[in-house]
Order: sequence, then C-alpha cells, then structure tokens
Amino acid sequence: MATPVPVLRLPKGPDPHSRGFDPTSPRYIALCSTSITCSSSSHTDPEELKLEQRARSQLRERFLRCLMATRNKKVSLRLHGDVTVDATFGCCDIDVLNLQVSDLYTPIGVQKEALIRCQDVVSYTFQL
Repeated sequence: MATPVPVLRLPKGPDPHSRGFDPTSPRYIALCSTSITCSSSSHTDPEELKLEQRARSQLRERFLRCLMATRNKKVSLRLHGDVTVDATFGCCDIDVLNLQVSDLYTPIGVQKEALIRCQDVVSYTFQL
C-alpha cells in the first residue's frame, strides 16, 4: 500500500478582480481602512488626490522591496505558548495574514514547507 502524502495549499497570487485591489469591494473596505481621505470623495481636490496616489505608490513600493529583501532569509519566529521556531522565509499573502516558510524547525520535527498564521506570531527576527 502506498504511503499517503500530505497536501499543502499555498495562497493564490494577487487577482486584481477579487483579492482586495478594488477599493469598492467589501474585502478591501474591511481590511484596508485608511485615515487618508478617500479618493472617491466628490469634494476632493485634484492636487490632494495626486499626493495621496504618490504616497500610496511609495508605500506599496517599500513594502514590495521589503518582501524581496527578506525572501530566502533565515527567520526565527516566537509563537504563543513561548515556542520559538526557525525557518527560511518565503513570502506572505496579499493580506499579510499568512507567512509561507521552508525548512520549518519545530520542537517536534522539521516541515519542508509550511504556512504560519500571522496571528500566532508574537515576534520575529531575521538572521542576516
């Protein structure tokens, strides 16, 4: 009899139609509330809109550069219950709710690939 193989489902990549990029979608509104004035406001000054778009663009670029810089770096994660695990950082999903890691060293063994919920992480440290 064949040995069963565990199935790992990774988060889907960004889809501009349903993954939170539409500012009118319920998901975007729930997850991406902002203190910056809304671009859809009818009383917004065009100059203010231009500044808002520039600020958002710079923040997106910084976030993506940070993700690129941490890819394949060793990370130490401290989880609830005073558990510390070591892994190689892969990526996070678009909502930054899950982390994908490789070679996850846990107290009970090593997992080749894993998804870690961000709400379970107390702190993390990248080893440079």
